[in-house]
Amino acid sequence: MTVKDVAMSADKQALDIERQRRLRAARRVVIKLGTSLVTGPGGEVCAGRIEQLMCSVAALKRAGRQIVLVSSGAVGLGAGRLGLHPSRMRDLVVRQACAAVGQSLLMHAYEQLFCAHEVRIAQVLLTEDDFKDWRRYTNLRRTMEKLLKLGVLPIVNENDTVSTAELEYVAKGPGRVFGDNDRLAALVMSRLESDALVLLTNVDGLLWHDASGAGNGSAGDEELTLIPLIEEISPELKAVAAGPSAGGRGGMLTKLEAAQIAMRAGGVAVIANGMNPRVLDGIFAGEQIGTTFMSRSRMAGKRRWIAYAAGVRGRVIVNAGAREAIIGGKASLLSSGVVRVEEQFEPQDVVSIADFEGREFARGIINCTSTEAAALIDYREKTSGQHQAGERARVLVTRDNIVLAEKR
Repeated sequence: MTVKDVAMSADKQALDIERQRRLRAARRVVIKLGTSLVTGPGGEVCAGRIEQLMCSVAALKRAGRQIVLVSSGAVGLGAGRLGLHPSRMRDLVVRQACAAVGQSLLMHAYEQLFCAHEVRIAQVLLTEDDFKDWRRYTNLRRTMEKLLKLGVLPIVNENDTVSTAELEYVAKGPGRVFGDNDRLAALVMSRLESDALVLLTNVDGLLWHDASGAGNGSAGDEELTLIPLIEEISPELKAVAAGPSAGGRGGMLTKLEAAQIAMRAGGVAVIANGMNPRVLDGIFAGEQIGTTFMSRSRMAGKRRWIAYAAGVRGRVIVNAGAREAIIGGKASLLSSGVVRVEEQFEPQDVVSIADFEGREFARGIINCTSTEAAALIDYREKTSGQHQAGERARVLVTRDNIVLAEKR
């Protein structure tokens, strides 16, 4: 064994010790259950499968941990109760109706399961606007904090009856905050400054096919290798992730994106197989289960909101000099660097910052209206070369309110 091998082995051991420590010490935890765990083949609540998981949740609470549960399954339960053929589920309004029927069935099942453990629960239905708007985002935390302080277990889902963000099977646009419960769980975890995010699904974690690099589900199980620990989610890692699962709207890629948000929040994320009835017991006992995501860095709360939760209201196109200054992390966005503005926005809105080709490379909180920004550009062009000595360009987005886009 070489000196390099010894160093790598020691580093791996240190990381594993840190993983065990952080999971055992995690006091505030967000746990997400996927549709494949909650519902059976006939569209009914699979109580036998999730009963042991809920026993583990109750045990975690008795041990002094604060738990938030994010649960999928409402649409599937509603479709099962209504006896609808899968072909009917292509209609958005039908899916909304199924969500309305299924959400009550879902909460009734959880009420029965937790009643035996004397755990009080609360239903929390959220829409994208609860994250996009900073005031509502702040109110969300206050409400959740109060529920946790009262010893209540919040059960979170998207309000599919009035919101279509999760129900639309189309590609996410630049203003989309979440379209699946994986990302919703991560955003809740981020807002609550939780210590850990656990995403329970029907696979063992992030699997890698060494021969072809094809990733999850591309080959037989005997050819796939579990990746136990990840410190950075690179574009190459995302490339091995599979698409959406048959029953749910998420897939391994959405789980990686959720894990990335959790890492930016300074927490630990775990993707694990919820078919294992003692999976939660093992995870928080420090056992090596599933794929764990840990980072040594942390992004501040307001910056996380800009990067992941805020609604983008408009776009500013900047010149090459402004782009380089912003990417270098040493400059605010000045009016002198803006080429044009697109769409309308107001002061304190989050805008997309793009280069001359229209490629977004950052986002930030704007200090003026779109009309004012356009007027500044128009004035600069009309008075080009005629600026008075000492005249300064206006700061449109301050450096502290700019977040660079993730590399893809």
